[in-house]
Amino acid sequence: MKERKRSPLLRLGLLAPLLLAVMTASLCLGSAGLTLQELWNCLQDPASPAYRILFYARLPRMLGGLLAGASLAVSGALLQNVLNNSLAGPNIIGVNAGAGLGALLVMAISPMAFRLMPAAAFAGALLAALFIYAVAAFTGASRTTLVLAGVAISSVINAASACIKTFFPELAIAYTSFSIGSLANVSLDQVGWAALYALPALLLALVLSHDMNILALGEETAASLGLHVNRYRFILIVLSAVLAGAAVSFGGLIGFVGLLVPHIARMLFGGDNRLVVPASALLGAAALLLCDLLGRLLFAPFELHVGIVLSVVGGIYFIFLILKRKGGRLS
Repeated sequence: MKERKRSPLLRLGLLAPLLLAVMTASLCLGSAGLTLQELWNCLQDPASPAYRILFYARLPRMLGGLLAGASLAVSGALLQNVLNNSLAGPNIIGVNAGAGLGALLVMAISPMAFRLMPAAAFAGALLAALFIYAVAAFTGASRTTLVLAGVAISSVINAASACIKTFFPELAIAYTSFSIGSLANVSLDQVGWAALYALPALLLALVLSHDMNILALGEETAASLGLHVNRYRFILIVLSAVLAGAAVSFGGLIGFVGLLVPHIARMLFGGDNRLVVPASALLGAAALLLCDLLGRLLFAPFELHVGIVLSVVGGIYFIFLILKRKGGRLS
């Protein structure tokens, strides 16, 4: 019995060195390779090319990948719990699209106001998430209907984004990269401002993971155990929107992380959200960094946006999940 209890925690602990290895590779590998010794030496010489590569390109990109990957994966885990729908993900049900619309409005009004992007992206993500929650709460919609409602709201939001690009054509080039999802031009300032929103939300998600287990038992059971169901669902939706908005504000419309990583976490650790939430954060960060690294190396010196790599990998894995489940239903 003790070994069984220790086993999931041991596997969770093994994710930390895996993430550390991917972080190290992200700093060292690229069009200009750097050894660990060169990274250490450049700290003593701010005028060296290695120093500029590290602090103006590799480090912001690595930290951005960590934050965006963890945020999107935990956002997906929260949405899947709240909506009781394994197909729920920030990019599937329109949360990412709402966040993108908020960020696009800031870009149109003041391109240099990057400090406002996380707040604007959060507002857009929250509105989209609340719309989906309203559909679930007031219509008793099925899982498929919820996904279709998300597709519908995504379509409306994308139409609004297209209108903005029509009136502000100078945004077209910048928004192309944004809509695909990229970490190529991330700065430390952007990541820092997004972290002010995302890190407290990640911590609170960990704190509430026990209540997520109770919520997963069903409304009546959760209420009988003393959980204020509506209050906790609303809090989890807000947290999901904060996390998705923070990631989108600097990384763009990165897809599939929030949908697939929670599935992998549950496959490895079961249904206990006290393990699924931290595992999703670690796996999401590692997956996004790894895909970003592949985008840099596969066709070097040319570079693929991380969103392209994730779309290919995520699409293949999603089809695998569908084929694996009898009747095409995801658990």
